[in-house]
Amino acid sequence: MAREQLQVLSALDSAKTQLYHFTAIIIAGMGFFTDAYDLFAISLVTRLLGRIYYFKDGEKPGTLPPGVASSVTGVALVGTLCGQLFFGWLGDKMGRKRVYGMTLALMVICSLASGLSFGNEPKGVMATLCFFRFWLGFGIGGDYPLSATIMSEYANKKTRGAFIAAVFAMQGFGILASGIVALIVSSSFDHAFNAPAYRSNKLDSTAPQADYVWRIILMFGAIPAALTYYWRMKMPETARYTALVAKNAKQAAQDMARVLQVEIEAEEQKVEKIAHDTRNSFGLFSKEFARRHGLHLLGTTSTWFLLDIAFYSNNLFQKDVLSGIGWIPPANTMNAIGEVYRVAKAQTLIAIFSTVPGYWFTVFFIDRMGRFAIQLMGFFFMTVFMFALAIPYHHWTQHENRIGFVVMYSLTFFFANFGPNSTTFVVPAEIFPARLRSTCHGISAAAGKAGAIVGAYGFLYASQSTDPKKTDAGYPTGIGIRYTLIILGVVNALGLLFTFLVPEPNGKSLEEMSGENEEDIEPTANTTNRTVPV
Repeated sequence: MAREQLQVLSALDSAKTQLYHFTAIIIAGMGFFTDAYDLFAISLVTRLLGRIYYFKDGEKPGTLPPGVASSVTGVALVGTLCGQLFFGWLGDKMGRKRVYGMTLALMVICSLASGLSFGNEPKGVMATLCFFRFWLGFGIGGDYPLSATIMSEYANKKTRGAFIAAVFAMQGFGILASGIVALIVSSSFDHAFNAPAYRSNKLDSTAPQADYVWRIILMFGAIPAALTYYWRMKMPETARYTALVAKNAKQAAQDMARVLQVEIEAEEQKVEKIAHDTRNSFGLFSKEFARRHGLHLLGTTSTWFLLDIAFYSNNLFQKDVLSGIGWIPPANTMNAIGEVYRVAKAQTLIAIFSTVPGYWFTVFFIDRMGRFAIQLMGFFFMTVFMFALAIPYHHWTQHENRIGFVVMYSLTFFFANFGPNSTTFVVPAEIFPARLRSTCHGISAAAGKAGAIVGAYGFLYASQSTDPKKTDAGYPTGIGIRYTLIILGVVNALGLLFTFLVPEPNGKSLEEMSGENEEDIEPTANTTNRTVPV
């Protein structure tokens, strides 16, 4: 039996779309803009780092050694995983708002510090770059559970999915911005210093000023985050945390009355009753949580884990895939800064035509189609396109077929974002109790980053050519791009299957989904929130 909902929560659920909704999207979204910028900008400059710090007088320009390359690429992901777990837990213990500023400050400081890595020796520069990128990732990790939880607790139930997805969609603009900034910086430096191609003059192909290029690109990510710090600090705590976790009915009513500009009764007796209801006080590691939400948590963690193996493999190493089919010219035909420009151009075009549109398709359709349908559709088409690229891979490497490859490769990004990359972020913020919401979202997101680490480290080695002469310097032979894409197709197919464990929260209040409104919980009550009958 459902108890009567608190007036302050009913007011939020039924509120018309107002200015504060869009303000919250911008404040939270700028964090995700910075997250994506910082996580994906590194892929634009790894080749440049190899040329600058690991120069060798050979047929190919210098590249980062395998251990260094995987560390530079993956250390931020490790930091993100740790930050998601830590700040997710802290958001439930201290409150969303109190922790929210910490994550942003960490991101700003470490973005700047990443570009100020110490010394000019390879070991010193790479060690300090990895150090600061770990802590940058730690701050980014905190933004995942906090931004999602704050937006879900502020939004009305009719358009909640769109608002949470809109916050996450800023990630697309962050990826796009990283490409645009890299284009501007690299073209400016290339025009100013006009170095020869590597095969014409190996040493002079890397202008001394190239060392500024990667630093400027990485440091730029601090600017948008810094601009929103003041407004994050001005946001009131969410009413759901204040009322249901902190048990302060009066403060929750005052905060939301000011935000919604309506009179709201405090209802302190109702909150007191909720506070003393032992049936809704179970912990994360209790049998009751496992009974009510165990399969839900398995669904959110497994689908996010599988999605990120494919998503981060594609994003972080798209330059290698596009080089493999000849869309980016051979490295020895370009100078160091010119190579940054070509890689950035490819990433920017893919972002404009597939990555960004995919995010916003989700925003527009998520409350119409539902989370389950979009996630299922996304995994299905990602599987189809991966196999369509992989099985006839030799066909796509032919010069006349390269545009077709790029189109289909771009469609995998489109259906990742108009699909599980968005929904895996949205759903964990909607289906768990308020006192565990941030923690469970952090656990789900951390599972995703574990998948990203598998993708980042695994793809780096697996995608190497089977021909020892064609591998990057220092790498063993791998299974090649073709078989790597087949593996990613299988991973996407598994994601489709695990989607059936995820409940559909569309059109329901957060308390309906979590069972916090229930006074008499039946043993089978959680089955009503399942996607498919058991």
